[in-house]
Order: sequence, then C-alpha cells, then structure tokens
Amino acid sequence: MAIPVIDFSKLDGEERAQTLAQLANGCEEWGFFQLVNHGISDELLERVKKVSSECFKLEREEEFKKSALVKSLNGQKLENVDWEDVFTLLDDNEWPSKTPGFKETMTEYRTELKKLAERIMEVMDENLGLPRGYIKKAFNGGEEDNAFFGTKVSHYPPCPQPELVTGLRAHTDAGGVILLFQDDQVGGLQILKDGQWIDVQPLHNSIVINTGDQIEVLSNGLYKSVWHRVLATPTGNRRSIASFYNPSLKATIAPAPQLVEKANQEVDQAYPKFVFGDYLSVYAEQKFLPKEPRFQSVRAV
Repeated sequence: MAIPVIDFSKLDGEERAQTLAQLANGCEEWGFFQLVNHGISDELLERVKKVSSECFKLEREEEFKKSALVKSLNGQKLENVDWEDVFTLLDDNEWPSKTPGFKETMTEYRTELKKLAERIMEVMDENLGLPRGYIKKAFNGGEEDNAFFGTKVSHYPPCPQPELVTGLRAHTDAGGVILLFQDDQVGGLQILKDGQWIDVQPLHNSIVINTGDQIEVLSNGLYKSVWHRVLATPTGNRRSIASFYNPSLKATIAPAPQLVEKANQEVDQAYPKFVFGDYLSVYAEQKFLPKEPRFQSVRAV
C-alpha cells in the first residue's frame, strides 16, 4: 500500500476533472499524497538539498553529537523525545548564516512553496464546493496576508539504537496545509492508515502534501488530519523540510456553513468555532495525544 502520487500539471490540461478527483481522494481517503510536476524547478530543489545538507554539516552536526539527547541513549527506551535536529525559518527570525547560499536559496524556495500551498487550497475549495479563496481567506482572518507560513528544517541523523527512540513521535499537525520536501534516499516517514503504519515512499523531487487539524475543521470532517511519525534509522541522515500554511493566531476557524448544511448538522455540528491561537495553546500541551479531546477542550467563540 502506497500513498497516492498525483501529477499536478494535469490540472491545467484535458485531464483536469480526473486530476481533481485524484486530489479529492487524496484528501478524503488518505490525508497524505505526493505531487509530481508541481511547478517547482528541479534546479531549485537540488539547491535546497545542497544548502540544507551543508548547513547541517557546518552548523548543526557537532552540537547534535554533543547533545543531552545523544548522551541519554544508553540502553533505556526514551519516551518523550525525538531523535531530530530541527530549526524553523520564518520571515522575521534569525537564519543560519555560515552556509553559503542558504538564505537566498531558502527564501526563493519558501516563496514558491507558499504559492503552491495557496493553489492547493484553491483546489480544496473547488472540490468541497466552496467559493474560490474561501480557505485562504479563513486562514488570513479576512482579505489581508496574515496567515502564518513557517518552514521547519529537520535532519534525522543515524541512530545507533533506533529501537529505543522515535525520530519524531506520532502526531497530527495543528495547522492547515503542510508541504514536505522529504529525503529521496532515506525513508522513515509513516502514516497511520486503517490501523496500519505504512511508509511514505521516497520519490525524487516530489512534494508530499498533508492536511492539518484546521482543514479537518473547515471541511467539517470531510478531510481528516492523519497520524504520522518518523522512525529513527541506523544508517543515513534523513533530510526533511516541512512548510506549514497555517491560520493567523487571531483567525476564527469553524466548519464552512455550506458543508454544515450539506451534512444537515445545523444544530449539532461536529466541530466548535474557535480562535486558532487558543487551539494552538491546547495543542502545545496535547500534541502527541488523541486529537478529538483537543477539539472538545478548545474554548469556543
């Protein structure tokens, strides 16, 4: 069993209807799918691989080897940690500065990924029968560009005892649309499908898409956020670059009224209406716990 692989370029051709159906299936049945021919050049993606790998070697690897995490791996199973080196890129935080070309390349990459995220959201609008731009407007809290767009650069170095620690513990993502540029050599990413963990197969220069908790709410449960994890591996240094198009902290999130009416749930809709920042506070405490209580405990508005 493998997650769907979808040729995104066919949205613009004669196979548009078929491609829309494949994307709907990816969202409804899987919550994860891979895009090929997504419009981001191989040349840029190769540069991203190069600078992110060089950044880890130049600026991160030695610190990781000396970290408390590495020292704590001594035959005991580690429960509440991840075998991961990670930092986040935002428009206004400090970026690694010693790696030649890192900032220029990753700035260009983030611009392209944000455009792709917005295009994917338009496809979701169309498939869900919502007005064009509905999800983007909801995430931005109106017409302005207020949505959160962050990029998490991770490496999962070789682990001498991979049976004792997880690369990244199982969770669903808190936010909206997640775009992952994963390693095309070293695997480890798995999703939970029908009670079974299955591998997300490495595929050269594809972008893996998954839907977060806020897409589940907006779609009134038609699109589910999916549990996923990363296994630690004894060999290879897995690169993982995940970009998140999330609501702004002040955005109010609720099921789209059209979808509530369609489901005939006007009185008892499945999800509350809430401010995303409030949800994030709950998520910070419960990220690795079942998601349903998060929806129930977030303060409704």
